[in-house]
Amino acid sequence: MKSYRKELWFNTSGRRSFINITSQVSECLRESGIEEGFVLVNAMHITASVFINDDESGLHNDYEKWLEKLAPHEPVSQYRHNLTGEDNGDAHLKRQVMGREVVVAITDGRLDFGPWEQIFYGEFDGGRRKRVLVKIIGE
Repeated sequence: MKSYRKELWFNTSGRRSFINITSQVSECLRESGIEEGFVLVNAMHITASVFINDDESGLHNDYEKWLEKLAPHEPVSQYRHNLTGEDNGDAHLKRQVMGREVVVAITDGRLDFGPWEQIFYGEFDGGRRKRVLVKIIGE
């Protein structure tokens, strides 16, 4: 069994964004040489997410509106976490809803997706450098 590890780094200018990272994960898979196995992709920061869904701008807009209704950024005083001097209490909650990681099967050297599935990095407290771990295990 082989193992491969790589970190992908992101620094978004805005507070929130969704970035399609499917091609970067596919490139990691090519670099690994693994044909059968699994890939784990996870956000290594507690205010960011990795998830699978459709790459459709309307859906991403819906996510943005829905997440802001669930955990609005302002007023920042509504979150006890922000009493620490931070202003990202909402980002922690958004990450919890969207998830930390995804696992995708690898079959014949390719990500084994269903129709329309893509991997996304979700940023909820941008403006600084953050990383995503790609860990591939298989043969």
